[in-house]
Amino acid sequence: MRRYFESLRPADVTAIHSVPDGIFLVRVDRAQYRWHKQKPYYEIRFAVLKPRHLTGCFMTGRLYCTPRAMWKLSWFLRDFGYDPELLGKNEIDDKALIDLWGVVKVSEVTVHGISVLNFDGFAPAARWDELTVFTDRNPRGSEVSS
Repeated sequence: MRRYFESLRPADVTAIHSVPDGIFLVRVDRAQYRWHKQKPYYEIRFAVLKPRHLTGCFMTGRLYCTPRAMWKLSWFLRDFGYDPELLGKNEIDDKALIDLWGVVKVSEVTVHGISVLNFDGFAPAARWDELTVFTDRNPRGSEVSS
């Protein structure tokens, strides 16, 4: 029996550890709904497109689907150009999430002693140039908004 483990490839391991907090132009590489009794969530894996020196790196994080967290999921869907008709019906098609592009602001946080990637903000891909000009002056603490 063979099992596939994403982190076995040396290039991926160094890339994952080298992704700093900041703003990235990304593409949704994988999206999977994960049921949890108290906190269901989407596990989203982004492929980094820019900045160029991190192209090919992957970032994985969670977008929770609890009533209190739906605002962030809606923000992600809207800014990444998810199908407005499905959004209007309150439906998410996992396959329709793949290959959506946008800008994401990430930070690393520690929860219960475990380091996790936090999605702090989203913006449409068309705003990438505008946002990177802003972050070149202030790489930390800048905010992505729409």
